[in-house]
This record gives sequence, structure tokens and C-alpha cells, in this order.
Amino acid sequence: MKLQTAIDRVSFDQAEEMVRIFAGKTDIIEIGTSLIKDYGLLSLKEFNNYKKDTLLLADLKTCDEGVYEFQQGYEQGFDILTVMGNSSRETLEKCYHVSESYQKTMLIDLLECSEEKIEEIADFENAVYCLHTSVDKSGVSDPVEEIRRFKKRFPQVRRISIAGGVTLEACKEIKKEKIEWVIVGSAITKTNDMERVLERFKEELQ
Repeated sequence: MKLQTAIDRVSFDQAEEMVRIFAGKTDIIEIGTSLIKDYGLLSLKEFNNYKKDTLLLADLKTCDEGVYEFQQGYEQGFDILTVMGNSSRETLEKCYHVSESYQKTMLIDLLECSEEKIEEIADFENAVYCLHTSVDKSGVSDPVEEIRRFKKRFPQVRRISIAGGVTLEACKEIKKEKIEWVIVGSAITKTNDMERVLERFKEELQ
């Protein structure tokens, strides 16, 4: 199972240092939406200089202008780009077409998507569908139960990732669900020894 390590809400210099630390140690480094809004893709493309064999994801959260935003993201060297699942079917189709033409990966963020909407968009074979708990919502999420419900409801979706509420302890049970990857942010980036904590997450997921 792959580990995606998310970098968000930090300065450019801090993000650059984190990319240097995480490169080669995690499977995917996520450049979060806040960084993209603060600094832009044209500046953040520099992080490709450090990524080694780690993939770099730009959390664009595209909801319109799919062709332009996805072409820009891939042209700047990013390997995976995100589109919001509650976007129009047409936007998702355009993003998917661009991803396939670049032989890259589209991640569909299912934040606040209804079951009816997911059913409508569950046919992008090579896309990764991300179960995503909102940061702004109160309450404790149960990632394992969320995965189980999703797999039962949408068995046709073969590539699944999860973000939100993923702790080191939860990884033991998540691993049994055999999804493609997990996304971890502050549980790694807000610790005093990021490299060691990342290693522990990797160990749990292997």
C-alpha cells in the first residue's frame, strides 16, 4: 500500500525542506492546495528537482477549466493532479482525457459527494477515488468503516485512497482493506521527528 505525505499550510522554504526530507522515503508527496494558492504552480515546479523516485501530486482541486489546469499541472512536472468529484461530468471527462494523454494519474476528490453523484462518475477506470473527510467538520472520522461502506456500495471502483483521520494505529486495519494508498498530513508534518514518524507509517503499511 502506498503512502502519500501531504504538505500544507507552511511557507515555501518549509515546504521545500519537507520535500527534500520526504523524497525517496514516501511514495507520493502532496503539494497541498494552500501552497498552490500561495505560490502557484510555476514556482512550485522547482520541487521536481528533489523528488527522486517519489511521485509529486499537486492538489489543484480543479472544479472547472479542466483542460487548462491539468495541462498546466502536468507541464510543470507533477505526476498526479486532483479534480473535485462534485464538478460537472464534462470537467471530469476533460481532466481524465488530459491525464490519459500524458500517461499520468487523475485523483478524484469525493469530498461532500453524494452517493448519486459518485454513481454517476464511478466509471473512470484509471482514476483514483479519494475518500476525504473535511478538515472543517467536527467529529472523529472512522476511515476503516468509511472504506468498507464505499467498497460495498461501489464495487466497480478499483482504485481507492483515503484522507482524513488516518493515524498510525488506524493503518493496521486500513491495510487489511487492500486499498491503493493512504494520505497522511499533519500526523507526520506536525511532529518533532517527521522522518522517523514517516518511516513508522511506511512500516505499518508494508
